[in-house]
Amino acid sequence: MSQKLWEADSQTKAKSNLFEFEKFLAKKFNYKVKKNYKKLFDWTIKHPKLFWSSVWEFSNIKGIKKDEFYLPKEIIKSKFLLNSRLNYADNLLSKKDNSKAVTFISENGFRQEKSWNELNNNTLKLINFFRENKIKEKDRIAAYTVNQIETVESFLATSAIGGIWSSCSPDFGTQGVIERFSQINPKLLIITDRYYYNGKEINIIKRLPAILKKIKSIKSVLVINYPGKKNLKQKKLKGIKIFFYKNLKNNKEKKFAFKKFDFDKELAILYSSGTTGKPKCICHRAGGVLLQHLKEHKLHCNVKPGDNVFYFTTCGWMMWNWLMTFLASKASIVLFDGFPMHKRSDLLFKIAEKEKISLFGISAKYIDQLRKLNFNIKTKYKLKYLKTICSTGSPLSRDGFDYVYKNIKKNVHLASIAGGTDLVSCFVLGNIYSPVYRGQIQNNGLGMNTDVFSESGKPLINRKGELVCKSAFPSMPIYFWNDKNNKKYKSAYFEKYKNIWHHGDYAERKSNGGYVIYGRSDATLNPGGARLGTAEIYSIVDKFYEVKESVVIGQQWDNDVRIILFIVLKTPKTLSEKLTQKLKKAIRKNASPRHVPKKIIEVSDIPRTKNGKIVELAVKNIIEGNKIKNIQALINPSILEEYKNIKELKKP
Repeated sequence: MSQKLWEADSQTKAKSNLFEFEKFLAKKFNYKVKKNYKKLFDWTIKHPKLFWSSVWEFSNIKGIKKDEFYLPKEIIKSKFLLNSRLNYADNLLSKKDNSKAVTFISENGFRQEKSWNELNNNTLKLINFFRENKIKEKDRIAAYTVNQIETVESFLATSAIGGIWSSCSPDFGTQGVIERFSQINPKLLIITDRYYYNGKEINIIKRLPAILKKIKSIKSVLVINYPGKKNLKQKKLKGIKIFFYKNLKNNKEKKFAFKKFDFDKELAILYSSGTTGKPKCICHRAGGVLLQHLKEHKLHCNVKPGDNVFYFTTCGWMMWNWLMTFLASKASIVLFDGFPMHKRSDLLFKIAEKEKISLFGISAKYIDQLRKLNFNIKTKYKLKYLKTICSTGSPLSRDGFDYVYKNIKKNVHLASIAGGTDLVSCFVLGNIYSPVYRGQIQNNGLGMNTDVFSESGKPLINRKGELVCKSAFPSMPIYFWNDKNNKKYKSAYFEKYKNIWHHGDYAERKSNGGYVIYGRSDATLNPGGARLGTAEIYSIVDKFYEVKESVVIGQQWDNDVRIILFIVLKTPKTLSEKLTQKLKKAIRKNASPRHVPKKIIEVSDIPRTKNGKIVELAVKNIIEGNKIKNIQALINPSILEEYKNIKELKKP
């Protein structure tokens, strides 16, 4: 069994939201409290209707709850809490006082803070603006914005009136934005005038004419200035009304009557990464998202009123939506914009210390970068208030787990989490009852009937296979936009196994209930017919000080597949035969002979998405001469030219 790295003490467990939830179930259903996660999880799977109804009550969701469910064998047709009604924004605007609600911090140090009262008042300003511009229920509002407070307010106002929100971060180029927003015909575009990354100012507002030329449905534009900066000048555009956020007027009404919408009312449209074709527009429901997030935040992350929550994300990633809902738990959220290591490697930890962060969310890649720098955080920062570190975006290596406990904080709940844009939440994540084992995500989410299947659809324990979900859950997408008869939806999740959600992650379920994610299923390697996960190679290569970054793919060769490892070195042009052999030897010893790459090739950079995820498929397609269907999904698409026609790949 893997090494146990941390376990909450009995006092922490007794004070947890999870324990309070168990007591709640005991009063309501004669449930026997045992502080045992597996027992509680099994109950939630056996009694899904009672469980999800209880999450609503325990979380004090504002709305009208009807305990009506439709859970047929065909998962895609399932309905939770039918005829229940709520308003998502009303639940997020959970306080009305002068305490801190939202904080914004830029890489350049600019800090802005708004209270709950200010958040409420500014949301009302926007509601008034939307009304004046004839924005109605189900109209789409598109945001091309920085992760700033005005974006939060815009999102709240959109959901308050029943509009449908959709956002892209400024690091998406003009074409990437057009490919996404043109599919949903937004009536209003909200745009930040510029953004900053590692000291460089990037003008976004100059992209506006090209966007409006291609998306004719946009009738009005609301311009937000970058926090702490004056508006950049903008030319008048014929036939388009341009408004400025700073000029919005106070709503004459002191109160707004939040209309209660159906539980399945559309909340937001998120986009698939789009590296294998046009981005899919995934439409999520307000009630399902709110219910799922409150479960994850309260019961899995143990977030309480007054906690300060930070997640390093942009508005183009589902983690931004996840971060927003923490407001419903009466927690304060901290937003960051810019390069996480601008001028100093520990910038985010400096923020965590100063802002008294209790839940600190980062990517596995960020942890790995700190580990490679051998940065000892705990000698510099006490992080007294830090209770939970969440890691996602890619699999967190065993060495990454070790680094957190040795170099960041010994007594902290390290909750590696995995889910996706598809469910705007998690399948597997942490909990306060179970221990943290090296290299493992702790367990299934409550109510999430997740498993690992073989190719033939048989459950696997301690063996690798496909991550699946065997039952419906409330945050399943309502539908994909412009998807007749749910054709794309069914193809995305229900084609491989009948009435089973196939998620597309290559994973392993351990006998203790933990999970290991090895990467995306479509990026697994198949030399000689053996199926291997890319994460198994990365975890070994990442230990080499000389290697800055790497990407591994399977190349079709001689009626088989051969493994090719591309590496970026810290000192360019220093790949020697000695280093090549050291890498191969380490992979052979620590993984298996099958994992050893046939070729190791030095490159100057690795293609990745806007969220920093390495894109193995783009590399595989380019070296095999296939077209990259949506190159705009990449943050550095020009690097793919380097992978074309590499002579070494044409040799045995």
